Amino acid sequence: MKLRSDSRRWGSVTKSLHWIIALAVITLLCVGLWMVDLPISAGKVRIYALHKSLGITVLVLMLVRIAWRLNEGTRPELPFGMPQWERAAAWSSQLLLYVALLVMPLSGWLFNSAANFPLQWFGWLAIPGLTGPDPEIKVLSRAVHHWTAYALIALLSLHVLAALKHHFIDRGEILRRMLPGRNTRR
Repeated sequence: MKLRSDSRRWGSVTKSLHWIIALAVITLLCVGLWMVDLPISAGKVRIYALHKSLGITVLVLMLVRIAWRLNEGTRPELPFGMPQWERAAAWSSQLLLYVALLVMPLSGWLFNSAANFPLQWFGWLAIPGLTGPDPEIKVLSRAVHHWTAYALIALLSLHVLAALKHHFIDRGEILRRMLPGRNTRR
C-alpha cells in the first residue's frame, strides 16, 4: 500500500488518520454524553481527564491531517457522472466536519482554561491554558462545545449514510477506497 493518495485511492497515511480520528471522536462523543451526568467523584475526575487528553490528541491529529492533505496534493477523483449537487454536498460536508473537528477540541480547551482547571495530556505533559479564569468565556466556550457535539453527531451521521448510499445503492468505490487494506475492484 502506498503512503500517498493518487487519483484512484487514498494513501495509507490518509486512511490511518481518518480511522484513528473517527474512532477517537466516536469514543469522545459517547463518553462526553455519558460523563456529564456522573456524580462527582474521583472516578469522574479521571474520566474527564482522559476525555480532555483524547480531545487534545484529536486536535493534534486533525492539524496533522490538514497539513498532510495540503501537502499531499492528489486526491482520488469523485466518480464520473456524480451529480453536481452530490459533489457540492460532499465538499461542504467535509469542510464542516473539518471545522467541527477543530472547534470541538479548541472550545473544550478554552472552557477548561476559562474554568481554571489544570490540563495534562495523559498525565505526562502540562498543557498551558488558552486564557486565564473568565466566567464569560467559560459560559460561551461550554455552549460552543456542547452544541458542536450535536452538530458533529449530525455531520457524522450524514457522512456515514452518504458512504453507505454510495456503497450499497450506487455500487461505487467511494467507501471501499477508504477502508483499510486492498480495497478496489480490479
